[in-house]
Amino acid sequence: MSVITLYVAMPGCWISHRLFSTWAFWLAPSPLAMQQTGVFGKGTWMTCYVIVTEIVGSDQRIVGIVIQIFFTLGIMILPGIAYLIPTWQGIQLAISLPNFLFLLYYWVVPESPRWLLTRKKGEKALKIMHDIAKHNGKYLSPHYSEITVSNMEVTNPSFLDLVRTPRMRRNTLILMYAWFTSALIYQGLVMRLGIVGGNLYLDFFISGAVELPAALLILITIDRIGRRLPFAISNIVAGIACLITAFLPEDIPWLKTTVATLGRLGITIAFEIVYLVNSELYPTTLRNFGVSLCSSLCDLGGIIAPFLLFRLAAIWLELPLIIFSVLAAVCGILVLLLPETKGISLPETVEDVEQLSGHYGKCWKKRKHQNTNSYI
Repeated sequence: MSVITLYVAMPGCWISHRLFSTWAFWLAPSPLAMQQTGVFGKGTWMTCYVIVTEIVGSDQRIVGIVIQIFFTLGIMILPGIAYLIPTWQGIQLAISLPNFLFLLYYWVVPESPRWLLTRKKGEKALKIMHDIAKHNGKYLSPHYSEITVSNMEVTNPSFLDLVRTPRMRRNTLILMYAWFTSALIYQGLVMRLGIVGGNLYLDFFISGAVELPAALLILITIDRIGRRLPFAISNIVAGIACLITAFLPEDIPWLKTTVATLGRLGITIAFEIVYLVNSELYPTTLRNFGVSLCSSLCDLGGIIAPFLLFRLAAIWLELPLIIFSVLAAVCGILVLLLPETKGISLPETVEDVEQLSGHYGKCWKKRKHQNTNSYI
């Protein structure tokens, strides 16, 4: 299957997940529904992104950002559904059914050749790469026929694999903090709409629409200036915007709303980039596990967000924004310690990650240049 197939197939997962999660938190107070959302939605969400990252070439990994535009469309649809359907039972049904659409075409999505190689399934991986090349009107380079499967025993990844070596440990801890911060601030700013007054449906729609230019800004900058700088700047902008919003007077609501929207824009950019960077900084053998584990801090941030927001807002309405600003600023500084991954091939082993981190990708890029995914 070609990259075009992924453009068609993966957005269904993302829209379904988004319809299945965000508004359910607000309007469907069913413990079973929330549990199912966490169990099934999260797995679909993360697996889609990892497959996309692994199956395209190093110069096409921004496809992951394109997919997140459909994530935004899901958010923008939510308030319309909530407005038209008066009961939470009806809303829960409406936002759950789209998940079943993926069952109609899941078989179209190919398995990741990288993952198959780590599972000693070289022939199947080679067949998928031939199919990808064929559908893209290209021929598979001769050196791919020389793929050999390692004799190393296949083992299941563990958390220790992510922290055993120095640079893997540094990357893991920073990414965990970035996931936690992004989710807490993102969810906190969304939920803040419910306590500041105004039209909840309209405000929710506008806050979702802000994410469209966020994706556009990423697409424009990420392959020109790299990942780290936009990642850091977006966090810092979000932090500054939250801090300014907290001290703006209530009698100029248009300015307060504008600055708060800028904060939402910044944290959305950071949230979208952390997906890409996280998947690029782990080797194939640990990628799905590592992204899933790091993103579990996203869940923790989402759990803490309502308690932090409503408890602190009871003391002072703008106090949560102060906390958000500090967390975002610290994250902006920390992500500068991560290696740049622009234009490099995905690492295959932990040793590759250590070498990549040690030389900020220069040596790794040069050594792997000939092995880029030329079949895409």
